[in-house]
Amino acid sequence: MQAGDIMTREVATLRPDTTIADAIGRMVEGRISGLPVLDQSGHVVGMLTEGDLLRRTELGTAPHRPGWLKFLRGTGRAATDYARARTHRVEDVMTPTPKTVASVAVLNDVVALMENSRIRRVPVVDAGVLVGIVSRADLVRALGQAMQRQADLPADDTTIREAILAELKSNNWSSMCEITVLVQQGVVHLAGQVQSDAVRTGLRVAAERVAGVVAVENSVSVSDPMAGVTGF
Repeated sequence: MQAGDIMTREVATLRPDTTIADAIGRMVEGRISGLPVLDQSGHVVGMLTEGDLLRRTELGTAPHRPGWLKFLRGTGRAATDYARARTHRVEDVMTPTPKTVASVAVLNDVVALMENSRIRRVPVVDAGVLVGIVSRADLVRALGQAMQRQADLPADDTTIREAILAELKSNNWSSMCEITVLVQQGVVHLAGQVQSDAVRTGLRVAAERVAGVVAVENSVSVSDPMAGVTGF
């Protein structure tokens, strides 16, 4: 799937000169934790999030730094801290030039960007203009829909067993497993022996994720690979 397949298309936005009070009103009313900031041409120039509004004089949370640290950081940084804690304009507190993706970006790249940049939402931009936004909620919603589609796929016992074996074959952690896989009316029976609880769990998950599986009876036992070893 691509960003354009799951993005929210109707996006509330702000302007750089929007007041902080108006921005907060939109965020609270829409239950939105972050909003893109657009210029007059519709280009994304910033993001305003809840995190940008935490250090405020109104809350008594404005940063108070020791004199020596102010000296080391310089007057410019001190002035910036002052303005951010007291301004009434979005442009003074927003995160400028935020990360964006195109609507054709694959979801793996979108998630990687979110993880690496530690952000919760990504504006979707085509030809420089905002067309939507992908948030963690959009990803979770898409996951639920994908899981439901998979669960609705019909499958007979033979097809289920072949799919499980193929799944196990594609993962190197299961290459040393000696297990038996039986399927009866959609119920998967796993038997055999592995060397760790993690592999035993992996076998169960591999079976459960196959379309048509009703339940998994995991009789696989775990053996200690060091059992019987008394010395070197």
